[in-house]
Amino acid sequence: MSAPVQPPAVRVETEHPEAAGYRAGRTLPLRVEAMRQLRRRRTLLMGGVLAALPFILIIAFAIGGTPDGEDGGGGGGGGGGGSRINLMDVATESAANFAATSLFVSAGFLLVVPVALFCGDTVASEASWSSLRYLLAAPVPRVRLLWSKLVVALGFSLAAMVLLPVVALAAGTAVYGWGPLKLPTGGALAAGDTVPRLAIVVAFIFVSQLVTAGLAFWLSTKTDAPLGAVGGAVGLTIVGNVLDAVTALGSWRDFLPAHWQFAWADALQPQLEWGGMIKGTAVSVTYALILFALAFRGFSRKDIVS
Repeated sequence: MSAPVQPPAVRVETEHPEAAGYRAGRTLPLRVEAMRQLRRRRTLLMGGVLAALPFILIIAFAIGGTPDGEDGGGGGGGGGGGSRINLMDVATESAANFAATSLFVSAGFLLVVPVALFCGDTVASEASWSSLRYLLAAPVPRVRLLWSKLVVALGFSLAAMVLLPVVALAAGTAVYGWGPLKLPTGGALAAGDTVPRLAIVVAFIFVSQLVTAGLAFWLSTKTDAPLGAVGGAVGLTIVGNVLDAVTALGSWRDFLPAHWQFAWADALQPQLEWGGMIKGTAVSVTYALILFALAFRGFSRKDIVS
């Protein structure tokens, strides 16, 4: 009697291979995420507010006359030797002065808002719309999703900070004319040096706001309420400013990002000083990296149910 015929062996796959053509790095391209965010109403509204601010200041100066600086003074942290400069005294001297003044009056709070908005709304809004789980099921890897959203949010934050001085320079040139940046302490920066110096100012303001970005982004991964993430980041930033005003803390204030937020004024001195900006950059980047790491770590382990 012949032996029974054995059926052919069937190999069972223990792991599902990736679909043909699938590349995790190609999911949720930055251009797609950028266009999604650009079309949102809050992006257009925030851009309109920042673009309108220089014109509001021009009208205010026209109505109130030449600024006399009676209520001026550096409105921020004690970092940087030039943080006490009152740029309002010379706001209407030239387009460069007007652009510097626009940054001066907005850096303490107004420029915090777009950073908190773009970074705090980005993930939480997807959760509130119940679309986050569908993005992950596309499938978009969690790290890739967060990375795309963070890069785009930071890009829009930087664009918001660039938009303000660019509009201020254009409007200031039309109203006050182009010329050197005059300093209230005496002296002036040549007209050819003003744009590079203002670029340094914008770069430092952006870096100093990375802490707010980190707070907003981390909170955005923890909550389904965009307003909670945005408001929480703004609130904690304000708390940092309040703590920096407590002089009893002494040298402990050096570890607060708010303490160095106006160190960029050192870039508007005849002799460029880097000390305060370097210290402020080190503090802000350290906090931001920790907060971004917490966001990625927590989101990678989070149960996505919305």
